[in-house]
Amino acid sequence: MLTRAAVLRETPGRYEVVELQVEDPRPGELRVRMVASGLCHSDDHFATGDQTPPILPFAGGHEGAGIVEAVGPGTPGFAEGDHVVFSFLPVCGRCRFCARGLQNLCDLGASLGTGARPDDPTSFRLSLDGRPVGQMAGLSTYCEHTTVSTASVVKIDPDIPLDVACLTGCGVGTGWGAAVNSAAVRPGHVVIVMGIGGIGINAVQGAAHAGAAAVIAVDPIAFKRESALKLGATHAVADMAEATELARSMTNGQGADSAIVTIGVVAGRHLGQGLAAVRKAGTCVAVGLGETFVRDGDFNLHELVLYQKRLQGSLFGASSPTADIPAQLEMYRQGVLKLDELITTRYALDEVAAGFDDLKAGRNLRGVIVHSA
Repeated sequence: MLTRAAVLRETPGRYEVVELQVEDPRPGELRVRMVASGLCHSDDHFATGDQTPPILPFAGGHEGAGIVEAVGPGTPGFAEGDHVVFSFLPVCGRCRFCARGLQNLCDLGASLGTGARPDDPTSFRLSLDGRPVGQMAGLSTYCEHTTVSTASVVKIDPDIPLDVACLTGCGVGTGWGAAVNSAAVRPGHVVIVMGIGGIGINAVQGAAHAGAAAVIAVDPIAFKRESALKLGATHAVADMAEATELARSMTNGQGADSAIVTIGVVAGRHLGQGLAAVRKAGTCVAVGLGETFVRDGDFNLHELVLYQKRLQGSLFGASSPTADIPAQLEMYRQGVLKLDELITTRYALDEVAAGFDDLKAGRNLRGVIVHSA
């Protein structure tokens, strides 16, 4: 079938809406009518050239939710009409990491670098004028219809609005888990969150709900600082120097228990600032991405070793999507986790490029594309 989709034809470049051919689902696949898709900085990394698409054209989008409209032959567990959220990291349930409860590190993640089907790097589900089109994270949620693997799909209750449910497919779990799992925030901790976008605002929520005594949000944009204070931050400042001094004033000069770095484009100096802000045996969690081939660092190795500090990477918040996405949606249902408040602006698919302009200008916590019926 044909569908409208936002693609990159070149990088650096801008997303533009074109008409793609979508293959019917094979065994183990579903075709989904998209309802909502989050605008995440990860998709913009491919537009700016910070990250390199595996193939061009490249159809963006990895944070989405929709309704199943076709089920591949011999594919149990799903039916037409099911409401689903996509996990941008697929889960096989069988590999070494899935067996240990580390679904975010599933071996299937290696296939995402091809833009093709995980079992065949020459087989693509999308095409444009006969040319293969790569799928972002094997999903491409900026399509009105997309065909995906069941390994990337989590079925949810139909009473949860899909425009908020889509946020759990990346931003919520990545930020929440960065605090709760990767930083291991505990009651009484002092936590710094650097960068209050779609990821950082959920790190704020996670740290607050984990019982942190102080959550210090850092962002140069006043709107984002104000938003953080409404969603769990106890303090909000414009730069890391002020945040570091504030944390030390609360801890007899020791520093924060953890610093979570969630800015859009991370460089080594940002991680160095995070490490400098934490106490002995404190943790700096690296969440945001930088340029693929840049290897820079600005760390005080003396402090890292002799103060026994920890620099911890965090992919999808070290979460297990098949368990954590339903749990987060249940917290939303109970009023514990705020999702509606995260959506600043809703866009039509044709407004995708403008949505990324707003993201980079700092006008949104999260922009969401609402697909037409």
